[in-house]
Amino acid sequence: MIYLITTIHIVVCFFLIIVVLLQSGKSADLAAAFGGSGSQTAFGPRGAANALSKATTWSAVIFMLTSIVLSVMAARFTGSAGSVLNGSKAAPVQKTAPAQPNK
Repeated sequence: MIYLITTIHIVVCFFLIIVVLLQSGKSADLAAAFGGSGSQTAFGPRGAANALSKATTWSAVIFMLTSIVLSVMAARFTGSAGSVLNGSKAAPVQKTAPAQPNK
C-alpha cells in the first residue's frame, strides 16, 4: 500500500512541476510580444489559463493528501510520531572538576 501511494505521490510531483512551468505569468511575457498569446494556441487565449489552473489546483490537492497519508503511515510504521532526531543519541558529557590554583 505504501508503495502505491509513494508512486502516486512521485507522479503527481512531476505532473505538478510540469503544469506550473507551463503556466505563463500574469504580466505579458516576451512570448506575448511575438503573438504567443493569440487565438491560435491550443486552448485559446483564456482557456489555457483555466485548464492549467484547474490542473494545478487538483494536483496540489492530491500532492498534499498523499503527503499527509505518507507521513501518517510512516509514523505508524516506526511506532513513534516524533521528530527524526528523537532516535539519535548525543555523546555523553563528561564532567570534570574545576582546576585547583597552584600555591
